[in-house]
Amino acid sequence: MALHKLDFEDFDEIEYHLVAIHTSLEDYRLAYFINQKLPINLGKNKEEIHINIKEGETNFSRFSYYDKENEITWNLIQNKNEVIQQKNENSQNLFSNQTIEVSTKVYLLPEFKKVDYFLKIENTTDEVILAKIQHLINTIENVATAYAVDKNKIKSKNNLIF
Repeated sequence: MALHKLDFEDFDEIEYHLVAIHTSLEDYRLAYFINQKLPINLGKNKEEIHINIKEGETNFSRFSYYDKENEITWNLIQNKNEVIQQKNENSQNLFSNQTIEVSTKVYLLPEFKKVDYFLKIENTTDEVILAKIQHLINTIENVATAYAVDKNKIKSKNNLIF
């Protein structure tokens, strides 16, 4: 029987930084303000991030921009959404046999439940630029805070592959 061995150096790992954003702004307004602060042009991506979980399935909105000159990909991703389930109530009371809609909150990265959006910056390793980006996002009105996320603390990294 032949033995096959995989070398981890054979796989290209895309370097990325992740900025967590806490805000009450809608996604399109946040993208607009980020476009004004940074030299990028985020636009609504038709391919939303689709996630299947035990409660149901949901889509997270995404705004994208590709910087051809520097070969950097920018993604503004929604972290919170809701799954609406239809449940039949079979009890013997006044409201028996009714269908009830139950809403469940779902998170792209469940370990960061308080984060509203993530800005994923791919193909960059420059820490100085990351600090400047955080500072500029923090100057946006209605943004409570923005900070870098340690990639080693992310348990659900597969949700960031799109």
